[in-house]
Amino acid sequence: MRVDLFDFALPDKLIALRPAHPRESARLLVVEPNGSPELRDRSVADLPDELRPGDVVVLNDTRVIPARLLGMRVRGEAMARVEFLLHKRLGPDRWRAFARPAKRLAPGDRIVFGEASEGIVCELQHLMATVESNPNEGEIDLAFDFHGAILDEAIERFGHIPLPPYIAQRRADDAKDRTDYQTVYARAPGAVAAPTAGLHLNSGLLDEIRGRGAEIATVTLHVGPGTFLPVKAQDTNAHRMHPEWGHIDARAAEMVNAAKQNGGRVMAIGTTTLRLLESAASPDGQLLPFAGETTIFITPGFCFKVVDALMTNFHLPRSTLFMLVSAFAGLETMRRAYAYAIEQHYRFYSYGDASLLFRAAEQTR
Repeated sequence: MRVDLFDFALPDKLIALRPAHPRESARLLVVEPNGSPELRDRSVADLPDELRPGDVVVLNDTRVIPARLLGMRVRGEAMARVEFLLHKRLGPDRWRAFARPAKRLAPGDRIVFGEASEGIVCELQHLMATVESNPNEGEIDLAFDFHGAILDEAIERFGHIPLPPYIAQRRADDAKDRTDYQTVYARAPGAVAAPTAGLHLNSGLLDEIRGRGAEIATVTLHVGPGTFLPVKAQDTNAHRMHPEWGHIDARAAEMVNAAKQNGGRVMAIGTTTLRLLESAASPDGQLLPFAGETTIFITPGFCFKVVDALMTNFHLPRSTLFMLVSAFAGLETMRRAYAYAIEQHYRFYSYGDASLLFRAAEQTR
């Protein structure tokens, strides 16, 4: 499909720079599917009202790491500032990263993060790494002087929360982002972007969901930097997604399959959760345990096999995420819903408000 079909005018002032507080006070636009959508203005606190006994709500429990590292390249007497976004662990001491500006780097270069003065290693006065590869489309491999848990501790100390570009260009990250840009149920470190729909949930709301007779299952998809990459192609067929690692255990698969067998609905909290569930679906709609990478790219015409409802934030024009929600609920439905959201001043993207979408009838197998 033509990428320009997914374009729309979004005022910059609607891109949220901070989240709603408390989390569940964010607005929730409920969108019924199929052409002439019924739109209902609610809040995330009302989400349990949309559930039925026997439904299962699926969460992505990935944890965002402070993957943005600001450093100094040292090459003899010459020094230059460089920035890295870690996105794939290659070993106990090695990471693949996007570098900026990558042209300043070459194999063998030393990078210093933090203070470069002499100090006791256990106090993590500084972190050092060596460039192992030539830049390839902005990517390089880094070998750190620390490994394992000590390296993790150093990244936690010297790294920055990797806020999306449209926020980072307007303000610096701060201590509040370490909490705000993390779900309350985050468990498995590895994401460089938050599963943002889940940022709206708190423990009390999860308890209320269970109190309505719905179950909660967790899966893991480590959200990668591809979620921020623009679609440069003119046609969706020419765009390729960045690989992301995910895991679904047997218990989560059993919960989802039992719910569907007994007439319950599967609600995915976030597009990352939906992408992982649909990646692990068998041709007959059974959810299978999964461990590995997915590059699934969902556009209109995709046949959904698992997910019946999706809670997700509002996405940017021409983004893969707006393509996904258009596939799920229908392109015209989402055009109308987004026009209404803009008119009503809903807040967009990672720190913005949320929508609750139901799968269009023509997408039901």
